[in-house]
Amino acid sequence: MSGARAAATLRAFAAAAATRRGSTLTHVDATGDVHMVDVSDKQPTLRTARARGRVLMNQETFDLIRQDGIKKGNVLAVAQIAGIQGAKSCSQLIPLCHPIAITKVSVDLALASSSSSSSSSSSSSSDGALTHAVEIESLVRCKGETGVEMEALAAVSAAALTVFDMCKAVSKSMVIDSIRVVEKSGGKSGHWKE
Repeated sequence: MSGARAAATLRAFAAAAATRRGSTLTHVDATGDVHMVDVSDKQPTLRTARARGRVLMNQETFDLIRQDGIKKGNVLAVAQIAGIQGAKSCSQLIPLCHPIAITKVSVDLALASSSSSSSSSSSSSSDGALTHAVEIESLVRCKGETGVEMEALAAVSAAALTVFDMCKAVSKSMVIDSIRVVEKSGGKSGHWKE
């Protein structure tokens, strides 16, 4: 599908959706053109978002990470840096996301048993049950007109993808799971926690 045809299809879909809802969508104008929401009238506030996720894996992969035995290097250190870069690159990955002047990003990774996970029991393969995990948590903060939930999610996603990439030679059965926002504060909607 050509770029012009894809844009026309998207405009028609967005206009039809706006008509069905009886209201204007925030990212679509009256003609159905997609745009970035104008936040210039909003007052800057301190905004924080926290996100979590995990990479489920088998015992062998878990042990190699713990022993720093993955041939590509220190999985947790590289994934931490990737997570920070993911938060900083969010507006380049998500088309209508604002570029934000982030004031803090932290990404923490920890090894944990996930034997009680419903995903682990249904996601087993010939190289073992997925009973262990790398748990990932990000915290992103800014002082601005729009929130940083997407940046927090991008941080966890990039870290999880990096864990997968660094360990895929050992096991391709890993599962990236449960990526979600667990807390946000600031802005008009105030504080929310999972």
